[in-house]
Amino acid sequence: MFGQGSLVSSFLAAVLAFTILIPQAAAFWRLPCLNKLLVERNDPIVSPGAVAGHLHTIMGGNGFNFTMDYQNSRASTCSSCTVKQDLSNYWIPNVFYRAKNGSFFPVEQIGGATIYYLQRADTPEEKLKAFPPGFRMVAGDPWLRNNTSVSGRTDAFTYVCLDYSGRSNQYTEFPNRNCPSGLRVQIFFPSCWNGKDLDSPDHKSHMAYPTGINFGKCPPTHPVKFISIFYEIIFNTNAFKDQWYDNKQPFVLSNGDPTGYSLHGDFINGWDIDVLQKAIDTCNSASGVVEECSVFKFFDQNQSQDCMVPPRVEEQTTGWLEKLPGCNPIQPGPERAIKYTNCGAQEKIGAPKKYYTDVSTKNWEYVGCVMDNLTSRTFPEREDFNDLTVEKCIDYCVSKGFEWAGMEYGRECYCGKSAPPQDRMGYSRCTTPCAGNDNQYCGAAQRLSTYKAKGPNSNTFGTPK
Repeated sequence: MFGQGSLVSSFLAAVLAFTILIPQAAAFWRLPCLNKLLVERNDPIVSPGAVAGHLHTIMGGNGFNFTMDYQNSRASTCSSCTVKQDLSNYWIPNVFYRAKNGSFFPVEQIGGATIYYLQRADTPEEKLKAFPPGFRMVAGDPWLRNNTSVSGRTDAFTYVCLDYSGRSNQYTEFPNRNCPSGLRVQIFFPSCWNGKDLDSPDHKSHMAYPTGINFGKCPPTHPVKFISIFYEIIFNTNAFKDQWYDNKQPFVLSNGDPTGYSLHGDFINGWDIDVLQKAIDTCNSASGVVEECSVFKFFDQNQSQDCMVPPRVEEQTTGWLEKLPGCNPIQPGPERAIKYTNCGAQEKIGAPKKYYTDVSTKNWEYVGCVMDNLTSRTFPEREDFNDLTVEKCIDYCVSKGFEWAGMEYGRECYCGKSAPPQDRMGYSRCTTPCAGNDNQYCGAAQRLSTYKAKGPNSNTFGTPK
């Protein structure tokens, strides 16, 4: 079922030959997205205003929402990607391990993503265009379960089985071998636009692939050539190397696909259009180093790593699951998958999840997520608890005469007598469950869930809404 015949070697050779013949085709930059923004059944392109059919991992600006437009994107206050002028969103389905008993476990995503922006002009005279305001598109087919080449499917959607100490091979489906350094998911988006529609009913028809999929001439129906975008996202499938069974690979996409052929991706443009166009016109380095493009400004790395959107769909997406989120039974094909509904899955969009505990009965209040530093602690007093809860840490700090309490990394309790420095305030990703109560949150790595005693002598930055 999963053979070496699907390795995509001739394609790579063709790309290499093309970049030698046309030097400007080699110009590109890599946009690092340092963390995922959100994991949720949320897709404002395909399912606007509703809970989406399957789970996605989303990167980019924190203006991401169930319904959004260009102005919402541009209103983002941070991004998990590093370029300040890019507040776009990029997303794909998640990868799960499927156990022999039919249960599922999410495969860890290593970091966020790398988004390639490739200047693949067909001729030296061709001028690539920036995406216009309001532009969005989808690449791929979530219902596909065979290797049918549709709109360049074979070359545009691939998996690389990474082995940094050996050979890394490329496949068009989930490889039937362990990947020691992880499984890299790759999506090449179409770059030819019809010149008029910012979207289309199927979210694809306003775009087309050039003749060479990731290079070449655009069809006459889609004459405008955009800069090309290409996603790379790595999943730590090696964590399950000792849990394979029945002599076949055990991974599935979150839409119920055990083949991998339904790989797909979404993009909503949130760029400052003038900046993107200037970068296309002037940033011609072949190194891929985004910092070499002088028109870009950058978020602080801590800002990008911390940027997140709290989920609003109340359902379990972590740990062992009896079934995939949504109505997504496993459908191996080869016929196209069908849509299932009315399976009892959550369909309500709720309020944003809160990562703090109401401790008003103790006359304390939540202040916010605060950055910590290993060499310069925010609060001086520390005690570790294997059964840490928010209340337990507060009680400990009270017993020591402190007015400030912070929980870090699930088990660590810190106490202080003064407010954290202003430049350490305003972070978000305090999302590690408390060791003593997994319904509470106790900071994260170098992040403090911070609380303070109420009273006239206590400084405060205000309680989050």
